[in-house]
Amino acid sequence: MQQAVKANAARALDVEDLSVRYGTSTAVDGVTLAIEPGEVVALLGPSGCGKTTLLRVIAGFVRQAAGRVRVDGATIDHLPPNQRNIGIVFQNYALFPHMTVAENVAYGLRARGLKGQEVEARVSRFLETVQLGGFKERLPRQLSGGQQQRVALARALAIEPSILLLDEPFAALDRNLRLDMQIEIKRLQRTLGLTTILVTHDQDEAMSVADRIAVMHKGSVEQFDTPVAIYDRPQTLFVNGFIGTTNLMNGRVASVQNGRTTVALDAGATIELAAPASLGIGAPVLMSVRPEQLSLSAVPGPDAWKIEPGLALPIGAQLVHEARTTDGTFLKIIEPRRAVSNDAARTYCTLAADARPTLFPRST
Repeated sequence: MQQAVKANAARALDVEDLSVRYGTSTAVDGVTLAIEPGEVVALLGPSGCGKTTLLRVIAGFVRQAAGRVRVDGATIDHLPPNQRNIGIVFQNYALFPHMTVAENVAYGLRARGLKGQEVEARVSRFLETVQLGGFKERLPRQLSGGQQQRVALARALAIEPSILLLDEPFAALDRNLRLDMQIEIKRLQRTLGLTTILVTHDQDEAMSVADRIAVMHKGSVEQFDTPVAIYDRPQTLFVNGFIGTTNLMNGRVASVQNGRTTVALDAGATIELAAPASLGIGAPVLMSVRPEQLSLSAVPGPDAWKIEPGLALPIGAQLVHEARTTDGTFLKIIEPRRAVSNDAARTYCTLAADARPTLFPRST
């Protein structure tokens, strides 16, 4: 007899060497993730990278070709979706247009055999949780996009799931409302202690909501780590380029000594930094440095390179500079916006004091 997953507690979720194939095409390729109870994990990547397929396998809507899904160590691959005790919020909310808000939230409860006052109590509880207690009798078309999303969230929470899956839940919302809902999701997740997986292609969303991020590319996980570690210490060139904005500068390894690597940049400067020991002397490299880790200067030096200043764009409290190096590389440099700035005299660029550039091997 199939045993459904029990409710009312955050669960550990393990995805073990999971693969999904459609004919000769591989959508998910050997993915392994260990997700802690109560943790928020974002599956982040471009369209077609396999993140939604992975989510649908966890939910039970797609069968994998290989691998296992475990909840608290117990395999759930044999269970149908309605016995996995997993709540799901879809991108399009998937509300029933002919049902009231209360009826939409009650739908999953009634499908599980609950009746009467218990259903009413849960509907009221979770509509109050998402701050829609006074909207029970409205139809979805009478609600804003953010309110519809809250109803979908209340419906997912009403079944008291052990795991919550969010499939691009903020994609249809405008920027300000999206931020409000991100904060709301995080607040509810922390309050209820739910293990949560968020699928998104929005890096800012993943960085702000998730405890850890799995960056996916072509069906595989390229890095699984905290948002800070992924931003500051990307392990692959893809992760480096997909997360945040970066500058890539050509150079060669000039020396390696005492765990430090000196790089001679094609732009004309010599930079010393920590780098993989596998990069030998003379190896062609790419130095990746974030725009906020660069500074403009009027002072030349061995660790500064000549630039040709370009446009300067004020964006809120920051100023984004465009500059071109002597080897033709275009750079973006972000600095705090100042009331007075003599940018015409600042024709050199250098690393900020706290900069942490990353080196990657470069194909010649």
